[in-house]
Amino acid sequence: MITDTFGDIAKTIDHTLLKADAAKEEIEKLCDEAKRYGFSSVCINPARVKQAADLLRGSEVKVCTVIGFPLGAAATEVKAFETKTAIEHGASEVDMVMNIGALKDGDFNTVEKDMKAVVASAQGKALVKVIIETSLLTDKEKKKACELAVSAGADYVKTSTGFSTGGATEEDVKLMRETVGPKIGVKASGGVRSQEDAMTMIKAGATRIGASSGVAIVTGVEGERGY
Repeated sequence: MITDTFGDIAKTIDHTLLKADAAKEEIEKLCDEAKRYGFSSVCINPARVKQAADLLRGSEVKVCTVIGFPLGAAATEVKAFETKTAIEHGASEVDMVMNIGALKDGDFNTVEKDMKAVVASAQGKALVKVIIETSLLTDKEKKKACELAVSAGADYVKTSTGFSTGGATEEDVKLMRETVGPKIGVKASGGVRSQEDAMTMIKAGATRIGASSGVAIVTGVEGERGY
């Protein structure tokens, strides 16, 4: 039984499988679960976009992939090309990792240019979410990263890759929502494993949840993690 207190929780979930050794059968299972539970998207690595797009054709589940993942340190031109290619292969959402090192340097022009290049490559064909990797930033840096994402035309800001030193926190989601205002989305990702976790993030201002535990979140059954 899917339990749902704040609207359709399933529609906020990007059902995620980004591990390096994910096999095609695991992608198939991920897509089957996404269709069964009505998740917003599946979030998979770029090399799996074509497979996921084929599996989800005719359904309402979108294909989301990651750009410059997980470090954000690829050249801007590479991120732009990766975005264009992902869209050609069937992605309708891209989660890009910002240039974290440049932000730490205070080189905000480079950070914004990097974001704008991905937004331009998406050309309105895909939503762009900017991963700011909150666990590596001070609160001041988190605010600045969010401001730059808004200025660059991103559709969402996202807390984390799930591959760094920490994931989403209630405090970070609140800070991000306060910074970007009501007009763009906030995605909480990393460590969201239960219905309680998801509801905490939604109350804090998240409009999308990135999780590998989407099945457990919507069913409330611990251990139903999918992949």
